[in-house]
Amino acid sequence: MSPEFPPISELIPHSEPMSLLDRVIEHAPGFTTCRVDVNQSTLFADAQGSVPSWLSLEYIAQCAAVHGGLAARERGESPRPGLLLGTRRLRLHAERFEADSPLEVTARHHHGEKGLVAFDGQIRNSEGEVLADGRVNLYILEDWSELGT
Repeated sequence: MSPEFPPISELIPHSEPMSLLDRVIEHAPGFTTCRVDVNQSTLFADAQGSVPSWLSLEYIAQCAAVHGGLAARERGESPRPGLLLGTRRLRLHAERFEADSPLEVTARHHHGEKGLVAFDGQIRNSEGEVLADGRVNLYILEDWSELGT
C-alpha cells in the first residue's frame, strides 16, 4: 500500500492557476515524484488543451518545492519559501504535452540545503518515455523577510 501524501496546496504556496501539479506519487530523502495533470495547466494551454514543453521548467521547480515541503514536515518545520533562479541543460524531447496525457515529474536533490539549491528533474509520459530533463537552481530563504519586503 502506498503512503498517503498531503495535497499539493499544503506543501507549496501556489494557488490556481499556477498550481500545476496534481498529487505526490512518491517521496524519499533524495527525491520526490509528482503527477502532472496537463489539464490543470489551463493558463498555458492552446485551443486543443496542450501546453508547450518549456513548462517543464515550472513543473520541475514545483516538484522540487514539494520535495522541500515534505522534508520540512518530516522535521516538524514549516516549508521555507524559495525562488526559481534558472536552469542548466534543460533538454526538451517533445514540443508540446498533450491534454489528457498524465505526466510524472521527478525532482532529485543534487546539492544545497539553504541558499543556493539544485535539483535534477525529469518529465516522463505514462509509457515511461523521457520528455524533458535538466537541472533547476533555486534560492531557499529562511523566510520572506530576507528579501527586505
